[in-house]
Amino acid sequence: MDRIKDNPAGQGAAAGQRARPGPMAALTSALDGPRDPRLRHHQRVPARVARSVALPAWVDPGLAMALRGEGVDRLWTHQAQAAEAAWSGTHVVIATGTASGKSLGYLLPALTAAAQGAHAPGGRGATVLYLAPTKALGADQAARIGALAVPGVRHATYDGDTPSDERRWIREHANVVLTNPDLVHHSLLPRHEAWAPFLRALRFVVIDECHAYRGIFGSTVALVLRRLRRVLARYRAAPTFVLASATVAEPAEHASTLIGMAVAPVTDDGSPRAGLDFVLWEPPVVETGGGQRRRSAAAESAGLLASLTGAGVQTLTFVRSRAGVESVAAAAGRAIAVAGGDAGTIAAYRGGYLPEERRELEARLRSGSLRGLAATNALELGIDIHGLDAVVMAGWPGRLASVWQQAGRAGRRGGDALAVLVANDDPLDAYVLDHPEVVFDAPVERTIVNPDNQRLLAGQLCAAAFERPITEADEAIFGPSMEPVLRDLVAAGSLRRRPTGWFWPLDTPPEPASLRAGDKVVAIVEERSGRVIGTVDRSSALLQVHPGAVHLHQGTTYVVTDLDLDDAVAKVVRGDPGWSTIAQSRAAFELAEPRSAAERGDGLRWALGEVIVRSQVVSFQRRLPTGEVIGQHPLSLPAQELRTEGVWWTMDPQALARAGIAPEALPGAAHAAEHAAIGMLPLFAACDRWDIGGVSTAEHPQTGLPTILIYDGFPGGAGYAAYAHTIGDEWLTATREAVGRCDCATGCPRCVMSPKCGNGNNPLDKHGAVRLLEFCAARLRAPGSRATGSRATTMPADGQVGIAG
Repeated sequence: MDRIKDNPAGQGAAAGQRARPGPMAALTSALDGPRDPRLRHHQRVPARVARSVALPAWVDPGLAMALRGEGVDRLWTHQAQAAEAAWSGTHVVIATGTASGKSLGYLLPALTAAAQGAHAPGGRGATVLYLAPTKALGADQAARIGALAVPGVRHATYDGDTPSDERRWIREHANVVLTNPDLVHHSLLPRHEAWAPFLRALRFVVIDECHAYRGIFGSTVALVLRRLRRVLARYRAAPTFVLASATVAEPAEHASTLIGMAVAPVTDDGSPRAGLDFVLWEPPVVETGGGQRRRSAAAESAGLLASLTGAGVQTLTFVRSRAGVESVAAAAGRAIAVAGGDAGTIAAYRGGYLPEERRELEARLRSGSLRGLAATNALELGIDIHGLDAVVMAGWPGRLASVWQQAGRAGRRGGDALAVLVANDDPLDAYVLDHPEVVFDAPVERTIVNPDNQRLLAGQLCAAAFERPITEADEAIFGPSMEPVLRDLVAAGSLRRRPTGWFWPLDTPPEPASLRAGDKVVAIVEERSGRVIGTVDRSSALLQVHPGAVHLHQGTTYVVTDLDLDDAVAKVVRGDPGWSTIAQSRAAFELAEPRSAAERGDGLRWALGEVIVRSQVVSFQRRLPTGEVIGQHPLSLPAQELRTEGVWWTMDPQALARAGIAPEALPGAAHAAEHAAIGMLPLFAACDRWDIGGVSTAEHPQTGLPTILIYDGFPGGAGYAAYAHTIGDEWLTATREAVGRCDCATGCPRCVMSPKCGNGNNPLDKHGAVRLLEFCAARLRAPGSRATGSRATTMPADGQVGIAG
């Protein structure tokens, strides 16, 4: 158990451990002198002194005794403030740093209510529902509650892995149930009568790591929580909601949007914090068979992982992709072995592993037998892992909030900590290297949740109507979008309108929609043995496990021989061909009438609205480790259609020509500007470049003009494009600066090349993009822009084929 996390008395937990170099000293020893150009910026984040108060008098004696048995007799001030607010019945969100002990802020009131209720006549008393975004986090909190062993608290985990014979006992006897929003959506709410005794007694709903609920996932969870409130009202239950979050912008606003009620924030962190050395690191330029290129962030991070763990520094390396996690762990293991160490002390951790594999890795990391780990952001959430000395981030994690959440994983022994952000070759990372204030002085991004998304609301209203007929009074819960969506559902025959409300017409519930974009998965099966080695999101399968794709799993390389989407199976054979693969795609887009449009002067028109994007994976490239392309191979895969929300802008070719962009340069300039704009948007919105897409064309058939589109990569939209529409001048100004400052001659991954370009980064015109972005940004900054109404457009049967970013 993490003493630094929850125990003011545990600041000396590292005492008696063997002496070894501090993490910053270990990093410094790997430098080529004090002026090593790889170290672009070093900032010391000072230690923070603890502020603590006594345990509240209302805490259950059994719980107080259990805490004192662990050495916890006082609380950090933020823990006490959150616990007092919740105990008094105020909905509250506790938003403090990683490892600040947020869990006691909700465990004190929740376990006290459960324990006191268990002593009351009847034996069950008050109940608690705990929701976590991941099973691993739920399991971690279950272990925490179990270790406290508070008399009267009967906790249980209820999720998809719970055996059916245990489920009835949990519903009838447990007073603290740990689960996830998926189970609430798929099981608890449709069968709420079976949960009636538990729901009637519900005193607290805990929503842990609530910053994870953003975009489409967060928007859908917000609607599920509104359905939960509706059902609770039937049982005359009005529980207090307690939310916990790592640092986010405007936590009260985010939490209030999630649950649909006002929430009080607790943000003044009273926990101690070790000193943190934070380094911005730029990989060096290296010689390859094709000339000079900058070493990849993944390769550089693998070297740092090996170097730090070799110096006795337990290190966690965050990598963006599953394949990247595997390659970083494998490369670091090889480096350790070459140096005479044990490659088995390095491992990979990512989604797609079987549950038992993940639990074993977590246990080894806690015990210290695992010295280095490469992981996806599955370990960004509050899994209770202590003892880490350093964190390496292979590229910008997508959001500034994630940067600090990941960096906060280091220093849990109580000693000094190290965080290293290794820059990728892309516009955003290059911008961060040149502007350290983006990391150290800027506020974190807004977390975008949109429960008014009508596409999501339609499915949730059908589910709600099955649970209870919907009435006009429910608009107070679902908002003003409810009635127009209900009218559409009635017209489509999905619901029936009666004088007393809207009814689901069938005895069986509606087919439950997925809460997560990756909920439906494709199994990856070893062809010879039939063994399932992992899974991949169905939405990513065409890109990652198409026939011929090279796939890494726990350091072993496989080649995909077949992809069957109907049976959701990708077959693989073991073997390393010596190259990697990258899928290539084509895209087309159609524009609906914009919801918002403005003439910005000199022929620039800025718009937001619904778009239809059609894409198809048409081929894949084989690349050597040097990056050299050694072959391109066609694929015959189904096309995908996405109806979503986008921000687009059109430009007058004559005005562009006056700005120095000739007609023949337009395709490359627009394509390069689109890439760079996608790369920079995560600096402003709570997304990453894989959440959004883009297409550009020198002449779109609907507009008749050069058109650039940036769109949300989720059906119905996620709010990213809508936010981009409001900050266009800041966004494109920063994009222009990032491209203009890059010292390459014609364009590189640091400025206008994209790792996910469906057209192989061709054509690209870096200098044309600088002029185009300056043209657009200047007009967006100019006062006196004129808003216009929607311009009618006729959608062609087939969208214009554009250049996909």
